Amino acid sequence: MTATHSTRMLILGSGPAGLSAAIYGARAGLAPIVVQGVQPGGQLTTTTDVENYPGFREVIQGPWLMEEMQAQAEHVGAQMMYDMIVDVDLTQRPFRLTGDSGTIYVCDTLVIATGAQAKWLGLDSEEAMKGKGASACATCDGFFYRGKKVAVIGGGNTAVEEALYLTNHSHDVTLIHRRDTLRAEKILQERLFANPKITVLWNKEVVEFVGGGDPEGLVALKLKDSVTGDLSQIDVEGGFVAIGHHPATELFRGHLELDEDSYITVETGTTRTSVPGVFACGDVMDKVYRQAITAAGTGCMAALDAERFLAEADFEAVAQAAE
Repeated sequence: MTATHSTRMLILGSGPAGLSAAIYGARAGLAPIVVQGVQPGGQLTTTTDVENYPGFREVIQGPWLMEEMQAQAEHVGAQMMYDMIVDVDLTQRPFRLTGDSGTIYVCDTLVIATGAQAKWLGLDSEEAMKGKGASACATCDGFFYRGKKVAVIGGGNTAVEEALYLTNHSHDVTLIHRRDTLRAEKILQERLFANPKITVLWNKEVVEFVGGGDPEGLVALKLKDSVTGDLSQIDVEGGFVAIGHHPATELFRGHLELDEDSYITVETGTTRTSVPGVFACGDVMDKVYRQAITAAGTGCMAALDAERFLAEADFEAVAQAAE
């Protein structure tokens, strides 16, 4: 028989946004269910050192932080489900969602915290160097490269912003772009070209992340000229891939309003989506900040927005019943 779970608040995703929503929802007495998705714990489970999450004097580990968040959410009453949603019906409340397991989830409010994944180059050597010099977030990891030579790969706004940010830590930043012009906004390009700490390598593609040393870490990037095919190498200790992100919103296409980059559109200053009773938080709706702390903040907002939505709906239902 197909199992069915009903809840006042269903949360999709178990990163900082989803678990923060679960904590606030549980404390409000909504007994939330968290469907953890394909990557329980979110992107922080693939991050080693975390030094910018408030409340911890020493460096902490990403997986440990997510374990603690989940334990806190469960302690106050949230229920974790190891499942992945494959179908949604948001045409009427209560909403009805179907898990990969065949389980049916029925909910009065839905909080979407499915996140976004950084785009990588797809190189085997890149995968081997993740956490050892290869990164997709300068704001997260740039601090660890103080005084070191680093490179940023990409040519859009994200790449230029990451390169500019890294000059706070490094005196030698190289932007590597496979074309001869940048896609970034003109004002960003002007700041980039005016910064003496940044060098741009045009028409270059990264073909290998070169490791070395003991313990092993990134020591160089092997490059291929996109025009001539010539190979070269640049010595760096940090390589930041900045070619964009994929928000996990495919499931909601045609059900919710998405922007031109497929992020869920929310009402300014809130987490409310185009469907009343559905809320979005974290990287699935935030393409600007993309930090654990901002994701947690919007998770709190989503739970509070959902709680208020339910309170108003309950009040209206009581008033109608009294008429």
